[in-house]
Amino acid sequence: MRLNHNAVRQHLAVLKDTGLVVEEVEQRTRPGRPRLLYRLAPEMAGRWGTLGAYAWLASLLSDAVRRHLEPRQIGRQEGHRRGAELAGSGEPLFLLESEIERRGFRPTRVERGRKVDFVLGRCPFADVAGPSPDTVCQLHLGLAEGLAEGLGGLSVEGLVAKDPHRAGCRLTVRSEDALAKATP
Repeated sequence: MRLNHNAVRQHLAVLKDTGLVVEEVEQRTRPGRPRLLYRLAPEMAGRWGTLGAYAWLASLLSDAVRRHLEPRQIGRQEGHRRGAELAGSGEPLFLLESEIERRGFRPTRVERGRKVDFVLGRCPFADVAGPSPDTVCQLHLGLAEGLAEGLGGLSVEGLVAKDPHRAGCRLTVRSEDALAKATP
């Protein structure tokens, strides 16, 4: 079945305007016009047959219990796995920011030389992070550390956790790469 690309573009525009999908411009390393890429908006996870944020979190915590690991350790392992998937597909700092966004944290980048703070505008796990910040926040710190290491050229300096219902947590990352300020 052949689809008219103009009709598809119009439908994607409607999905984007309603907040169901996110539109991104392809990061190109070769000549040519970059494509527009679409993915499910982070807030839509768990709908349309996708793994929801809480199901993902539960699977990681279940794995930690089964393997007798601390939340930060299991987070670091998952971050390394994801970093290996993404490595080489773009500038590490941009990839880290994209992954934080993909998980629904709504990061705002604050650059300070080679240090970058990501102020998290939303906690997608506020309902469980509120009563268990040590568990959930440590898991996310481990994820960030593993992802940074897996992508290369980045190191996580810390996570300042705030009230998850108000957001504003601050993840500080140091770029060992001179391209820290480059934004694709």
